[in-house]
Amino acid sequence: MLQIYYDFSGYSDIAIGLARLLGFEFKENFSFPYRSVSISEFWRRWHISLGTWFREYIYIPLGGSRNGRFQTLRNLAVVFITTGIWHGAGWNYIIWGGINGFCVIFERIIRDKKLYHILPDMVKWITTMGITLFSWQFFRFQNITEVWNWMKVMFGVFQFDIIPYSWQYYFDMKIVTLIVIGIFGSTLFGSEKIGDLSQKIFLSEVGFIVKELCLLILFIMSILFMVNSTYSPFIYFQY
Repeated sequence: MLQIYYDFSGYSDIAIGLARLLGFEFKENFSFPYRSVSISEFWRRWHISLGTWFREYIYIPLGGSRNGRFQTLRNLAVVFITTGIWHGAGWNYIIWGGINGFCVIFERIIRDKKLYHILPDMVKWITTMGITLFSWQFFRFQNITEVWNWMKVMFGVFQFDIIPYSWQYYFDMKIVTLIVIGIFGSTLFGSEKIGDLSQKIFLSEVGFIVKELCLLILFIMSILFMVNSTYSPFIYFQY
């Protein structure tokens, strides 16, 4: 979940930065999607350029939300099924698009209900992230068989007689630290309060110097990680 976000969002930021060096201004492609409290909001924040394209060339030409509730829900279903097919010609991608489409349609149906409005944002956020994490498995694995085997293991239907590595082997201090940093970076740093506070700090001379030093340190650390690590391909390139 964190890998695909930082992989794709990071490459988008690289493209935006390189474009600015050449005098071009591109819009942000991600707006902290893991802060979303609904799947609908998630898709307004995730891969914004693709979402805009589907809205302009599929959703609106089909009639958008202008022709009644049923037509609106149908258009949303078409958009998300098409989104799944766009990412890959496989049932796992179609199911992934279907899960997201179903959730968006369901949210559209209940969004005016009193119960939905009184639900705490934390409950909505946890639910949204749980659905997102689950649906990413259909996106991550190569076919339905692999997804099905993963689900059987996760829910205890299938168990291994011998497990060579325990969870402690994978979740060592380095991985746990990176996960914590990744969660903070994809959620907490998107807070408007933190953004406003950082802007006030960076406007001062001392704050500006501290920011530039931090960026320099991060740049050096990134180079060191790249030099000392193996080749890591752009995983979103296959979609």
